[in-house]
Amino acid sequence: MRKSGPPKGLISYLVLELLDERPRYGYELLGEITEISGGHWEPSYGSVYPILYKFEEEGVAERVERADEPDRKYFALTDAGREELAEKRRAIGGEAKDFGDVVLGFYHLYAALATDGRFEVDDADADWAFSERYSAWIVEQMIRHHERDFGEFERIDASPEEFYAREDGAAADAADPDSSETEPADDAEEPSSGAADD
Repeated sequence: MRKSGPPKGLISYLVLELLDERPRYGYELLGEITEISGGHWEPSYGSVYPILYKFEEEGVAERVERADEPDRKYFALTDAGREELAEKRRAIGGEAKDFGDVVLGFYHLYAALATDGRFEVDDADADWAFSERYSAWIVEQMIRHHERDFGEFERIDASPEEFYAREDGAAADAADPDSSETEPADDAEEPSSGAADD
């Protein structure tokens, strides 16, 4: 369970990856990140530019002059920046569960505002509302993006506790391939109902 917003370092990681492709300026980075998010999230101007200036101070990025756009501040990654990017890739690689928690957490909050009697949110005169219709649309978009990027969507019939227990078991098996649970213990007559069986 996350106790704050998106994983720390996400914006700086994205900036490094985009600068690794080619030199970019601040507003261009904002637009690229917004596009990557499908148009649903845009970091603030005040979050991207301080990162660029910090990278410049630390030698992670450097300004690049362009004759065709002399007034625009382009930044390019340095060799030190590529080393920083390698470290950030490792760090973000360990944040996958946090990303999942952010997505699930905000979806659960969305559904709660639509269904939980403790909340009395007024329907605004707008295109969106907290309702079954828009909840279904959110889920539909998630499935469409999954199928676009990963292939056919297959449902996973497991509660969060069951899913995490299975994943933990798979990770343990991968870490110790010699351990085998194919042979049941001699005194095991029936599997227990606990999550530890996974």
